[in-house]
Amino acid sequence: MSGIHEFIDNEIKNNDVVLFMKGTPQFPQCGFSGQVVQILDYIGVDYKGINVLADSEIRQGIKDYSNWPTIPQLYVKGEFIGGCDIVREMFQAGELQQHLQENGVTVRGAA
Repeated sequence: MSGIHEFIDNEIKNNDVVLFMKGTPQFPQCGFSGQVVQILDYIGVDYKGINVLADSEIRQGIKDYSNWPTIPQLYVKGEFIGGCDIVREMFQAGELQQHLQENGVTVRGAA
């Protein structure tokens, strides 16, 4: 496993919720990343944002890691959930909140 894959693997395994995104949770740098940040903030879940724009190796590495071509990418308890569209659909159906709670992740926001 390459260094970048080890880094990604560690981040995903050591944080309950990880969002690989363009920009940071405070300053998203693309609309799709911004939408996922808004959803996570709305449901009140703690997560770690990793800015793929800061490192081209991470940017490519996460696409290889998940076999998913686009950013953002959301992981919960080591499992790849999906990108913006999937996260938004799950959120609107109430499935994202449910999935987080079933995996022991605290959801503090509006249910």
